[in-house]
Amino acid sequence: MKFCHWILVFLAIAPADAATLRTVVSLQGPQVHLRDLFDDAGINAARVLGPGPGPGGRIVVEARQLKSIAKQYGVDWEPVSGADRAILEWPGRPLKREDALLAVRAALVAQGAAPDCEIEIPGFAPPLIPVSGTSPPAVTRMDYDQDMGRFTAVLSVTAEGMEPIAVRISGQVSDVIELPVAVVRLPAGAIPGPGDVRMARVHVASVRTEVARNAAMVIGMQLKRQIAAGTPIAVADLMPPTQVARGDPVQLRLQVGGLSLSGQGVALESGAKGERIRVRNISSQAVIEAEVLGPGVVRVVPGTTPITAQARQGISSRRGG
Repeated sequence: MKFCHWILVFLAIAPADAATLRTVVSLQGPQVHLRDLFDDAGINAARVLGPGPGPGGRIVVEARQLKSIAKQYGVDWEPVSGADRAILEWPGRPLKREDALLAVRAALVAQGAAPDCEIEIPGFAPPLIPVSGTSPPAVTRMDYDQDMGRFTAVLSVTAEGMEPIAVRISGQVSDVIELPVAVVRLPAGAIPGPGDVRMARVHVASVRTEVARNAAMVIGMQLKRQIAAGTPIAVADLMPPTQVARGDPVQLRLQVGGLSLSGQGVALESGAKGERIRVRNISSQAVIEAEVLGPGVVRVVPGTTPITAQARQGISSRRGG
């Protein structure tokens, strides 16, 4: 009889169909169901009670509210004490910065930015998003000022059964281009070789003049001014290399019909190959126009009229008189 008595007492305290409180729950979505609070919640287990916390957040349901919910939905449960509670959490993770940049880049390219532009999002605070079940972030609004290189955007993340998580971001955009730059500092007058120039990504905004677009435009040319290391090279700072410098002795060549003549002269101007300069003939002291053929060699331009020393003196006398 005593054994049967204890069985009856146990059944009275814990009925076979009594529900069990779930004290710590990881939610699988943005809504709270009755089954999230109680095991063996009965026929209403799938009933939606309301929205849960945001990703990475939690809510606490206290004993009094739990009792009310159980009574409302016919759940066989009573709090043992006022300390009974259920903690509901929705696991979350920060949105990856690279995922945000991919979405921003796609939106910027659609509005005219270069595909390989550089994007900066200073002070980016990644929103917390669900651990799983989310779509890649997308830009739902983009305001891009191409002239200023600035943008503001709304970045959204969606998941099934939830409102989009939206965050406003802003940043800078720099279009870049590959240009030849000096490997080391190059002095004025230098003639860059293949080892003096390399291709580098340069911000378009920093290029304010016409510059060389490939290494072939620079190699073998002469620099008019000093070029700092890592600096693009302006077309205006390039010239064909000087073959004859002012004051250099030069060989004069003259072709008359089938006859070739040569003489000695002094360059009165510097010149590159193909340029015309003034040269003084050492024998006659006449100043003639000649085309630079190469280092120390010039060709008298056919049809030019030499200015003799006597003629120059006469000109000077007339000017003085």
